[in-house]
Amino acid sequence: MTATIIDGNALSASIRENIRAKVGLLQQAGKRPPGLAIILVGTDEASHVYVRGKRRDCAQVGFKLDARYPDASITQDDLLAMISELNEDQSIDGILVQLPLPDHIDNLAIIEAIHPDKDVDGFHPYNVGRLVLRHPGLRPCTPMGVMRLIRHTGVKIRGMDATVIGVSNHVGRPMGLELLLAGCTVAATHKFTSNTQKHVEGADIVVSAVGIPGLIKGEWIKPGAIVIDVGLTRGKNGKLHGDVEFESASKRAGWITPVPGGVGPMTRVSMLENTLYAMETFHSK
Repeated sequence: MTATIIDGNALSASIRENIRAKVGLLQQAGKRPPGLAIILVGTDEASHVYVRGKRRDCAQVGFKLDARYPDASITQDDLLAMISELNEDQSIDGILVQLPLPDHIDNLAIIEAIHPDKDVDGFHPYNVGRLVLRHPGLRPCTPMGVMRLIRHTGVKIRGMDATVIGVSNHVGRPMGLELLLAGCTVAATHKFTSNTQKHVEGADIVVSAVGIPGLIKGEWIKPGAIVIDVGLTRGKNGKLHGDVEFESASKRAGWITPVPGGVGPMTRVSMLENTLYAMETFHSK
């Protein structure tokens, strides 16, 4: 068996084009474009690369972008004041604070300061709680993108067994909730799990979001399974690696995402979808 590659670049490009068309219709109707504010604290190069990609995305779809780059020495109170200003700005539909933040700033306090209706990362406890209660609003972007990739396969996943490797607040935990919402039976493995292999071998869907290259062995994959690799690690030679042994896994899986070019583009486009949703649902009246 040779797996079908799930191309996140192609799918995200199609979604961006749909968003661009919707923005064009808004403007034809005399309405403002969706507005996104991005706050990037400090000089972390990986974060700057990621934000530059988001800037390009906004330009492509016609969003208004308010990008702010405070120094790493900014106080928590000053950062909270910046968020408060953006919460009140009626031209801004989404606020994204790029993580990680400097050690002297409380990440949770910053996330909670963003109004839930402008939380386009989907990290606010209110929005995570909505997902728990099966009434999602603004959804965490990576799990949202993963579900789009899975739906793109055309496979009917209700009733399937799914294993999520990694239980981070922003990916693993909400990923499990999304799969439960889709009707899957979900297992989650983490650093205290005694036998991750067993949980992977029985899974119709495997989503790995740990960041350990080669953690998931190809021979563990159930024949025909859907394999989604969220892991992203840069090796010493600069090459990007996923959590899954791609070559061997692709000989057993039915569907598999590449690294790079799988989940990453879908995370970014999901943020755009959330911003448009926030405008149309909460801020267009």
